[in-house]
Amino acid sequence: MSTADWIVLFLTLLFIVVYGVYKSRGIKNIDGYLLGNRSLPWYHVGLSVMATQASAITFLSAPGLAYSSGMSFVQFYFGLPLAMIVLCITFVPIFHKLKVFTAYEFLEKRFDVKTRGLTAILFLIQRGISTGITIFAPALIISTILHIDLTWTTLAIGSFVVIYTTYGGTKAVSHTQLLQMSIIFGSLLVAGILVIHLLPESIGLSKALHIAGKSGKTNALDFTFDLNNNYTLWTGLIGGFFLQLSYFGTDQSQVGRYLTGASIKESRMGLIMNGLLKIPMQFAILLIGVLVFAYYQFHQPPIFFNQVEIKKLKESKYAPDYQLLEQKHSELFKTRESVVQQLNTALDHDDEKRIADYRSSLDQLNAKMQVVKEGTLDLIKKNNPTAETNDNNYVFLSFVTSVFPKGLIGLLIAVIFLASMGSTASAINSLASTTTIDIYKRFINPNSSEKQDLLWSRLFTLIWGTFTVIVALYANRLGNLLEAVNILGSLFYGTILGIFIVAFYMKKIQGKAVFLAAILSEIIVIAVWTMNKIPFLWLNLIGCLAVMLIAYIVQLGTKAPRPIEVKKDLE
Repeated sequence: MSTADWIVLFLTLLFIVVYGVYKSRGIKNIDGYLLGNRSLPWYHVGLSVMATQASAITFLSAPGLAYSSGMSFVQFYFGLPLAMIVLCITFVPIFHKLKVFTAYEFLEKRFDVKTRGLTAILFLIQRGISTGITIFAPALIISTILHIDLTWTTLAIGSFVVIYTTYGGTKAVSHTQLLQMSIIFGSLLVAGILVIHLLPESIGLSKALHIAGKSGKTNALDFTFDLNNNYTLWTGLIGGFFLQLSYFGTDQSQVGRYLTGASIKESRMGLIMNGLLKIPMQFAILLIGVLVFAYYQFHQPPIFFNQVEIKKLKESKYAPDYQLLEQKHSELFKTRESVVQQLNTALDHDDEKRIADYRSSLDQLNAKMQVVKEGTLDLIKKNNPTAETNDNNYVFLSFVTSVFPKGLIGLLIAVIFLASMGSTASAINSLASTTTIDIYKRFINPNSSEKQDLLWSRLFTLIWGTFTVIVALYANRLGNLLEAVNILGSLFYGTILGIFIVAFYMKKIQGKAVFLAAILSEIIVIAVWTMNKIPFLWLNLIGCLAVMLIAYIVQLGTKAPRPIEVKKDLE
């Protein structure tokens, strides 16, 4: 990057930290520290919820995913609006009426302390590890692109977040997320416009999408019921619904965001805002990836977008073999460029026969270029057995750093940092909230003063922030990071959601039954996952239904159910 880019990057990050500290000054108790005094308007809640979910992984991998396999990933979010409706009807009013700090407080009122403790611990394990991964993923890619030591990029992201989150708590998180999402939306709009501008003069948005569509990149919907496909309409609607319902309804990193709303109405409107905007936002991010694909139909792309691995290959004993592959890649691209231009002419004249012929030729050339890429991947693996051969995460950043003007590169790198900081700050704050309320105040010091509570809340924020950074520093041992985050969530979210569904809707079931059901369901989910027979999204449905069914069966064998004390509070 240029000096101007580094200045833009540094000033953007510094401004976020200073802004967060400034807006959160004057906090005097844990209600202000953990929930921002429950005073935020709906748009604040909505953007905070979106920023918490939209980690840096979203902005790094989604364009690359669209570049390589099209826009089908958007179906992952189809269950989100339905989940928001259920949350607004059920979860939000109950949490607000009970004046809880965390979602898990409700479980003790409904069941017993051991169910509350188990659910809180499941959350802490899952969220603590996954937060470390969400720090490491962008740190790794930015380190690779900018040629900076991975340790420094990891510490930079982690340190910025820990500073303002430890000082200002939820208020700092929410105010910085409002600013972060504004910068992110603006930057994505600029990036999309610039990608279109960089296309050849004769190729507008419509033709670019048409050409990408002929290569199968614009197929956003898959109506097949295929258990081997992670991204179909049914996977998104059913599996995605349960995942989103569990995430937004039982994960404290999200519950804490909408509990900051000034009223039930403000929280509901914030969630509805998220449900309405998330799919279009994700669609737009994927569309940028498709436009990058169209751009590389007229400009030669790298064989492999992770240029650090390519550089290692050029300096190895396999350099001659790579040079032959690179030469073949260039020859095929020139031929493909000619076919694309002819296809463009055929599109102008609506000549369906020629369009079909050129599309067939294009498919054959793409297949040959894929063979060249696979040969390159074989060489990379021979040279470095630990190398990551999936370069989806590097497509967009590689494109940005090679073609975007000075200054804008720094801003878009800042967007990656901001997205990582937004989701990480919410996660660390939720870990501290759960530890303070569900562990410290419940089991260690129930009679603590407000001053002690605030002190320990800040201390737990610092401890969890340090823990997640440590996890990030060692996360390269966890394999594929995107897969690790999604699988880790699906291993726990279904069981946690099942506990809450039983709490809300199965009024006769007691704590002993649901506690046993939760343990057995978690064992079942892990067993199903190890079989590797179905997409991970279905684990959320399996875990949820298992808790409900086992709890019901266990309760049938239990006599004389005691009254549910919390019922009068919920009516």
